[in-house]
Amino acid sequence: MKKILVTVFQLAVTIALLYWVYHDPNRRAQMAEALRHARYSWVVIGILGYVIVEIAAAFRWHVLLKVQGIHLSFWRLSGLFLIGMFYNQFLPGGTGGDIIKSYFLLKETPDKKAGALLSVLFDRFIGLVALVAITGALISLRFDFLSQTPETRRLLWLLLVLLGGSILALLSTFVITGFNLFHSLPKKFPGREKLIEISAAYHLYARQWRATLVAFGASVVAHLATFSIFLCAAYALGAAVPLVNFFAVMPVERTISALPISFAGIGLREKVLQIMLNGLCGVPEATAILIGSLSFLIILICCLPGAIVYFFYKPSVAIAHVKLREMEKEIAVLEHGISETE
Repeated sequence: MKKILVTVFQLAVTIALLYWVYHDPNRRAQMAEALRHARYSWVVIGILGYVIVEIAAAFRWHVLLKVQGIHLSFWRLSGLFLIGMFYNQFLPGGTGGDIIKSYFLLKETPDKKAGALLSVLFDRFIGLVALVAITGALISLRFDFLSQTPETRRLLWLLLVLLGGSILALLSTFVITGFNLFHSLPKKFPGREKLIEISAAYHLYARQWRATLVAFGASVVAHLATFSIFLCAAYALGAAVPLVNFFAVMPVERTISALPISFAGIGLREKVLQIMLNGLCGVPEATAILIGSLSFLIILICCLPGAIVYFFYKPSVAIAHVKLREMEKEIAVLEHGISETE
């Protein structure tokens, strides 16, 4: 029931946001005009740019798997990664792809189930660390630029609150795991199992710090390449925004659109770019909205191969077709098992 209510809420928010940004007929006419004069060669460049994102992210996961002593063939690793990318875009919440990827990885490595789960967990974790680092650097360099108007200043402060919360959460996990405080947490403490998983990952990846730094570098490349996709969409639509200014805006959009209040950030993405690009860079509102939608379309196109891979993918161990809920249950049981052994 809780998941149904969350899904209904996300659907309602998504529809409301889309109506908010697209309901004006004059704005839609301006969008149609922008699309007629768009330079779609930049869209092709954007698609190629997202291939770089996928390569960097897949390489990051490959490095993290090697630390766990898990060695998959190039084709199996690529297949699992593409499946995860596809479902992260098309399932509510943004973590469904991790569930499916984890489930298949467990079937591929039945003797290293804990390591498989920790690699998926730390893959997302180190991506967050890289985004926090990039965001902190860009905001410190371009704070005056980002806070020029009241509307952009409000979004900037929202970003700072979210950034502060992320940093506090990261520091808390460092303290809890560094002093082994998770053993003192009550059994029913929210997220106790996740903290124990993170603790196990910290200890292992801290010892393998060179590999962890390589994975962090791959995360930085993936995030910056993602920013470049949005820049290509802007250039396709005739918005000649300087690269430094555009990249300064992107952490605001990336962080706020990641909030789990709409499907895959739909609507949030467009609204944030409308406010930021129009208020700071003079991009027409209609074009700024289209930049968000076109960028998302590019990402969807690049994630679609994951659906084809999922249809034909056959794990090393023969398994029957299972539902997402059953995958979640099996992974939850294993996570609990990890917490008990720790």
